Amino acid sequence: MIEAGVVLVRLPNWLGDTVMALPALHDLRAARPAICLMAVGRWAPLLAGQGVADVLLPYPLELGRRRRLAASLRAMGPDAAVLLTNSFESALAARLWGAGTRLGYDTDLRRALLTHAVPLPSPRLHQVDEYRELVAAAGVAATATAPVWRLTDDAAAGAAVAALLDECGVSGEARAVGLHLGASFGSSKQWPAVSFAEAATRLSGRGLRPILLGTPADAEMAAAISASAGWPIPSLVARDRPELLPRLLASLACLVSSDTGVAHLAAAVGTPTVTLFGPTDPRLTAPRGLAARRIEGRAPCAPCFLPRCPIDHVCMRDITPARVTEVVEEMLTA
Repeated sequence: MIEAGVVLVRLPNWLGDTVMALPALHDLRAARPAICLMAVGRWAPLLAGQGVADVLLPYPLELGRRRRLAASLRAMGPDAAVLLTNSFESALAARLWGAGTRLGYDTDLRRALLTHAVPLPSPRLHQVDEYRELVAAAGVAATATAPVWRLTDDAAAGAAVAALLDECGVSGEARAVGLHLGASFGSSKQWPAVSFAEAATRLSGRGLRPILLGTPADAEMAAAISASAGWPIPSLVARDRPELLPRLLASLACLVSSDTGVAHLAAAVGTPTVTLFGPTDPRLTAPRGLAARRIEGRAPCAPCFLPRCPIDHVCMRDITPARVTEVVEEMLTA
């Protein structure tokens, strides 16, 4: 089905899903070294140096820029498109790109737009495996099972990360534990501020250096955590950049996070990772890696997959700071 020519791969929209697509992308690249592989997606530029594509193109949000991208891709005469997204829009875009073969899962009323519609697995598989199964439908052997992120040589990025950590009091033998606050899916994934505050205090009491991480949208949460803790917890919230994120995560002794893309990236670079699950299902999206652990909050309604909790956030409140601290210590002494 995909043997030669120009092949477009529509990457997932989210960072975590993009990381989980790495095994499928590596399989496709290894099985078809002669094709011109072009990856298109919001996080595509971050994959530079991963050896998964010849060209990495960002997928713009603005409609006019998408039309110009479609015209440029169509002019290349692509032979095929592999859609790692399940949306109607992505199938329509692949058709507008002029891809003769369009492979994707049969979802979102898009069968007519696909030349090869693959039934969605039932029951659903882990996201890593669903991407691998889709590529396997193109005749590519699935071999890789866990995402692996290779850090590239970049002295400037290394120096920038070292400077950020130094500002947080991390140097020499100090061991930093990142506490990632955000969850782009919605607030239902977030651990309460009081829980983060207690965990930070417990970790500090054990000789570790907690550091708050997150996007500008997490600034209010970071302030609430330090206020609850009663001391200024070191914070890099809104201060790192996407291109620095893999190296920053690799510099941590451990990461504590909800079910976010950052957790998947940390596990892929080899950082011990503790992921907190409540409204989502770890069987489908738990980070994979040799040093990846998860803690599941118990609640009759979990997993609900709702972006916002309509009750009292029972599942995430069930995860105690004492338990999180215990798991972090277990990982660091293993």
